[in-house]
Amino acid sequence: MMQLQPLDPKVPISHQLNANMAPIVLVNLFQVGEADVSAFLKAWENDANWMKRQPGFISTQLLQGIAGSTVFINYAVWESVSRFRAAFEHPEFKKSLENYPSSAVASPHLFTRLT
Repeated sequence: MMQLQPLDPKVPISHQLNANMAPIVLVNLFQVGEADVSAFLKAWENDANWMKRQPGFISTQLLQGIAGSTVFINYAVWESVSRFRAAFEHPEFKKSLENYPSSAVASPHLFTRLT
């Protein structure tokens, strides 16, 4: 199962989910063991396909660090925090976290565009 680690310990995702903002961008930094990259990509693809069907989802991109890096960034745009929260807290999504390799560490954080 994937571990969650706050990107900003002062304002973890659990606090951000209570905000009332729209639109928002989820940036989720993943660190994955080299041997588990394939399993991570499969689990992420399944989650992405599920998220794409949720109300309020706009778009997503998965990026990988270059030169053999096993660091990934998911950049996803949502209509609002409330729409993202409904998907993020959905029991089906929470259960899917068990499909990630144990070496995977996720640091999800919500942002708003300034310019």
